[in-house]
Amino acid sequence: MNLLLAVVVGTLYGAGIFMVLRRSIVKLILGLGLLGHATNLLIFSTSEVVRDAPPLIKTGETSLEGVFASPLPQALVLTAIVIGLASTAFAIVLMKRAYAIMGTDDVDVMVTTEGS
Repeated sequence: MNLLLAVVVGTLYGAGIFMVLRRSIVKLILGLGLLGHATNLLIFSTSEVVRDAPPLIKTGETSLEGVFASPLPQALVLTAIVIGLASTAFAIVLMKRAYAIMGTDDVDVMVTTEGS
């Protein structure tokens, strides 16, 4: 299972970097999304996620005993998902406005901030 996760994370990173290096802003935004998903999957794959072992302290005990699921990777990924969604929405609105002004989504053609 770890090998499969490593291959998926590597593929997502490779596809994301490939998309970021394209000239189209749409492909750039999609590439950034892929990089975000790859990072979230990497955090989960390296954090040793444990099933059916919530991090709850039982009544009468003062600390956790045994194997339990760490809430930190889950909190990091949840925060990254929310920030990634907001960043993607902002980038889409910015791209739409740039396309309306410039008439293209090609980064090499967009050399000025004024409309043509």
